[in-house]
This record gives sequence, structure tokens and C-alpha cells, in this order.
Amino acid sequence: MNAREHLVDILPEWMKSARFRITVLYSTVLFVLAAVVVGTLYFALLSTLNHQFSQPLEVRDFNRNGVLDERDQEAAALLRVFDNQVETRTLENMKRYSFVALFVLFIVSLGVGWVIAGRVLSPIGRITDVANHIQATDLSQRIRLDGPADELKHLADTFDGMLTRLDEAFNTQRQFVADASHELRNPLAVIRTNLDVALANDHANEEELRQTAIVVRRAAQRMSRLVDDLLALARLEAPAKLAETVDLTVVGREVAEDFSALAGGRSVTIELETGAPATVAGDRDTLKRAVANLVDNALRVVPERTAIVIGTGRRDGWVWIAVEDQGPGIAAEDQHKIFERFWRPDGSRARTHGGSGLGLAIVKQIAETHSGTVRLYSEPGKGSCFVLWLPASGREGDTDQNASPVPEVSPLARPVVA
Repeated sequence: MNAREHLVDILPEWMKSARFRITVLYSTVLFVLAAVVVGTLYFALLSTLNHQFSQPLEVRDFNRNGVLDERDQEAAALLRVFDNQVETRTLENMKRYSFVALFVLFIVSLGVGWVIAGRVLSPIGRITDVANHIQATDLSQRIRLDGPADELKHLADTFDGMLTRLDEAFNTQRQFVADASHELRNPLAVIRTNLDVALANDHANEEELRQTAIVVRRAAQRMSRLVDDLLALARLEAPAKLAETVDLTVVGREVAEDFSALAGGRSVTIELETGAPATVAGDRDTLKRAVANLVDNALRVVPERTAIVIGTGRRDGWVWIAVEDQGPGIAAEDQHKIFERFWRPDGSRARTHGGSGLGLAIVKQIAETHSGTVRLYSEPGKGSCFVLWLPASGREGDTDQNASPVPEVSPLARPVVA
């Protein structure tokens, strides 16, 4: 430890504060400026007095012989001595009073500077108090600083905004953990119950044991899908590299081929409709997963002998890929909830269809990772159309780069024939 650090350590706490440093700086600057002003006045007065007393005496009267009387000469000498004494005493008094005034000014400036620095730094004290009272389980504290829109208020508002974002993130995380625990508890309960029943039945035949194994396997598969989706969401929250040029038409065709056998087993056809070239800078695997989630979601709800349409296109600097089904549709009041984690509406899209409740949340996360959005067009009884809108690669050639990427009508909507 060097001498400077040792000196700082032995100082009292109040002398280590920014308030003390600002006070000393303020007082020192004020003292130096005042000393310069007083010194300038002192030397100006000294120069003026020296100039005046260096002037020769003007003799206005002589005696009849043309010379000064001896008494007049003595008076002139006394006058000069008196003036010199007055000058010296005046300068000494001014010097003494100046030193006293500067000392008093410095002491007063310390007190005034301490008060002013305290008022200026009070928002920082409030920020410190709020930060000290924040707990991991309670982020409701806010500074809410009033006053002019200066740097300190901007700092306090920024701190409040950070706390709000952290509070929302922690609440979302807690809700996510609670929902995930609830979702995992159900298949675990199914597995445990069926195994307990099988173990308790000493006379269970092979068919009963087989049926128990099928139920347990189905529950385990559901748990596996849920864990896979949780891992996918966690990976998507990390920054992604979007350096690859992806053709959404190719992505749509590959997804259609991947699901063709599963769709055929349910008497459902998958159709592909392509428009203008739809290329985007992104991650091919995650975009394919998003489209696959939409097709998988559609296959769970569409009736037999219907079609699922995968379409692509381009509009005003944006490319889109859509998945349209002829399922039961989604009510308007539920559409803003459809992309929430673990949310399922009543009816045909319920848990009985085997989804993890994370598929559409993953789709939304993938769209946002690619600086895009996902939009749902749906009416009860008329099916649903999910559309991913993504910034097109090479947007410079489009006519309107600032146009809204979300039209009011689905890009796959067919014109109504009168």
C-alpha cells in the first residue's frame, strides 16, 4: 500500500465522499477567483498612488526674492511624509482586510458549498437507498425523482426503467417456472400412478402390463417434448448469428415433405403456394422449426380430408411465410393470448391434443430473434392462418421500407367471388 492509499484510509468517511470533494473544489475555485480580484485591485491601487506621489510639486507663489520661504519648504516636506504614511497605512489596511475577507469567504464558501453539493447529490442518495432496499424477491421499489429534466433525473428515470424491466423479467421467469413445474407434474403423476397400480396388482396379465407401459411411454414422450421445447426457448433467448441467407420457399417445401407422411395418415393434404422470391438473413434451422411448429399445431386441430396450406411471398421490404388450416378457428378474445407460454384455449386446442404449450411461444421468439413478427388471422369456424413477417434480405430495392409488415388481411386470403 503506497502513502496515498494509506492517507485515504485514515481519513474519516465524510471526507472520502463526493460531496466533500465537490465542496472543497467549489470553495477553492471561489477563493482563487476572489484572491485574483483582490490582488488585482491592490496592485492597481498601489500603482495609482505611486504615480500620483511621483509627480513634482507645483509651486504657485514665491516671495519677493523669487524663492520659497524656509517655512514653506518644511511644510512641503511634512506634507510629502504625511502622504507617504497615509499611502503605506492604506495599503497595509487593505492588505489586512483582504486577507481577513478571503479567509471568511473561504469558510463561508465551505458551508454554502456543502449545502449546495448535498442538494445536488441528493438524488444519488435516493438511488443508493432504493438499491440497498431492493431484494431478489421484491423489485417494486422505485425512485420516482421529481424536478428538472437534468442528468440526475435522467439517471433516476433510467434506474427506474431498469428496475421495471427486471421486475417484469423476474415475474415472467417465476411464472414460467411455475407453469413448467405444473406441466411436468401431470405426466409424472400419470407415470407414478400407473406404475403403482401395476406393482400393486400381483395378478396382472401381460395385456394389462402392456397397456400400463403404453400409458407410461406416452407420458414420458410428452415430458420429453416439453423438455425439448424448454431447451429450445432457452437457446433462443441467447444472441443468435443471422449471417445465413435463407429461402423461405425452400424451408416451406422441406417442412411439407417432412410432415407429408403424418398428414397422409390423418387424410390431410399439405399444399405449397409460392409467390415472389422470399429470402431472409437468418438461421435456417430455427426458421424451419418455427414453420414446423405451425404445421404441427395445424395438424392437431384440422378435420380429416382437409388441407393445410404453406405459402410464401414478399411485400414492401418484408418476406412472409404462412401456414393456413381449416380448423375450428380461434375467438378474437383469445388471439392475443395464443403466443403465451403454456396457454391453451378451451375446446379443440386443449391439452388432449398432446402439445407442450410452448410451440407458438417458440414461433414468436424465433420471429423476434429475426427482427420480425408473427400474426394470427382467424375466425371461429373459418380456420386460422399464422404468418411470419421477416425483413427481406436486400431491402434496398423495395419501394417502401417503412411500410407496416402486418396487413389487415391474410396474404393467403382468397378473393370473395360475388
